[in-house]
Amino acid sequence: MSSFASSPGTRDILSPDSSRWRQFQSSFAEVVERAGYQYIIPPMFEELGVFLRLGDSTEVVTKEMYDFEDKGGRRIALRPEQTASVCRAFVEHRPTTPWKVWYAGPNFRYEKPQQGRYRQFDQVGIEALGVDDPMLDAEVISLASNFYQKLGLQQVQLFINTLGDEGDRDKYTEALRQYFTTNAALLSADSLITLEKNPLRVLDSKRTEDQKVISGAPTIRDYLSDGAAEHFRSVLAALDAMNIKYILSDRLVRGLDYYRRTTFEFVSTALTAAHTAIGGGGRYDGLVEQLGGPATAGIGFAIGLDRTLLACDAENVFAAPNTDVSVFVVDTTGGIHAAELCLLLRSNGVSVDRGFDNRSMKAQMKAADRSGAAIAVIIGSDEVEQGTVVIRPMGDGLQFTCPRSNVLETIRLELQKLGS
Repeated sequence: MSSFASSPGTRDILSPDSSRWRQFQSSFAEVVERAGYQYIIPPMFEELGVFLRLGDSTEVVTKEMYDFEDKGGRRIALRPEQTASVCRAFVEHRPTTPWKVWYAGPNFRYEKPQQGRYRQFDQVGIEALGVDDPMLDAEVISLASNFYQKLGLQQVQLFINTLGDEGDRDKYTEALRQYFTTNAALLSADSLITLEKNPLRVLDSKRTEDQKVISGAPTIRDYLSDGAAEHFRSVLAALDAMNIKYILSDRLVRGLDYYRRTTFEFVSTALTAAHTAIGGGGRYDGLVEQLGGPATAGIGFAIGLDRTLLACDAENVFAAPNTDVSVFVVDTTGGIHAAELCLLLRSNGVSVDRGFDNRSMKAQMKAADRSGAAIAVIIGSDEVEQGTVVIRPMGDGLQFTCPRSNVLETIRLELQKLGS
């Protein structure tokens, strides 16, 4: 019989890595919920049209989308990101603004698997809808910065830019079209295709042959309206007030077409791979309207778990939590007494595992050692008859007997002594 394995670009997340993921998400929730963001769980798939708003010139739409026709004849796509889903939910439910939400979960993109990049990948992120205040931009950026600090990361740089208002962006896009068309002979074949769809996307190219042309391209600052320029100045002033360091980056456009005004990206300088961005986001003031809702301001960011954890590894921070149980129960009398003791201890907040299959004392003690437990609680026929248990510290401590009636208090005291 043939065996099965995970599909290319996916993998199983086992302990202790899975516990590290859960702690990552819990730490993120702690940071953003203090700022009033509430948890949202969007569907993993939507009607294809929801994600087409990401931009027909983006690789996410043109090459990477998992889309299919379901059994009802509907065109469906697995979500490649979650901002569009959150905006669709806003249009559908019309919550009171400002609507501040956070999310965590998997997205799907058909791209070449590589280090820190998978076809199924998890992100955490926030979205804030209904406020056009530059102070909100600064808050959103500060929450991402605070989260990286909470993880212990120190080698993270913030790059920031503005894409202006829609009219500014249109003028800038036309200037880029003329510039890149003039220099078309120097562009890669892929960028020539992108140029036809959206010249702004050419700036996002990471291909070596495009970099010289991109470096000489016009910058957005020459096309900003007074309102967009003032908005960006206010964002930067707020970041300065919070002592959040940043680097102005005229070429930063991010990878999706819905961004307006503020756009930003966090990069790990501890990573040496080709892709060092560990998070980013920006304003998308027109996206809700494109999805059938009222004109609504919006801003948010997403942080990738895989690459951020690689940055943590590079800086030797945010290690996987200890998932060992505190107590292991060894029962050589059939298992009923182990069941009773485990229930007692677990109900009172003590983590405990036990042996099964009525195995020998030697086999169960080996299992106790593998479990990482600080204490083994041993029950044999003599202990059952005498109403006692044997407490055996798994290190160098001496074992002793205690009354069954005092086992909870005794174990708590012993764990306290052992620092477990």
